[in-house]
Amino acid sequence: MPPISKKAQVPSAWKVEELRLLLSAIDRNSPIGKRDYAMIVLACVLGLRISDIKALRFSNFDWNNKTLSIVQQKTKKPLTLPLPDQVGWAVIDYIREGRPKYDGTDVVFLKHMPPFDAVSDNDHLEQRIIYHMNKAGLRRDKSRHSGFHSLRHSAASMMLEMETPLPVITTVL
Repeated sequence: MPPISKKAQVPSAWKVEELRLLLSAIDRNSPIGKRDYAMIVLACVLGLRISDIKALRFSNFDWNNKTLSIVQQKTKKPLTLPLPDQVGWAVIDYIREGRPKYDGTDVVFLKHMPPFDAVSDNDHLEQRIIYHMNKAGLRRDKSRHSGFHSLRHSAASMMLEMETPLPVITTVL
């Protein structure tokens, strides 16, 4: 048994119905809504860290083979994941219809106010999730996280519930 800190807690995760409510509350007709939806789907379906989502470049996507390949920001390990249709189409919709028409960078997700730079390393975009939680009528409380990392935990929980082998979950995350 690996040593576990006495302060360790089970990570908070979203229920499937809560994720549905969150995603349905996002205005996918607005450019920022398209961006937020794509980023949240990347986190809750693929379990990507927000740092990896913010660092995504067009070259990370292999649309023909429906895969996403990155070098993880935190671990520096390469990772290639299948790109489910829901995730791929959300990203494509953002790129085509929501992303500012700016050729100064090949970073996929940009701020929507000039200058159209990549989202800052210090901005973990928790406020965007909270905004959509409020629209969806989802309560925030101290016992539960509401940032992008909680979506990563949710992806792991859902994989466990689908009886995905632990080595696969470990590899994905």
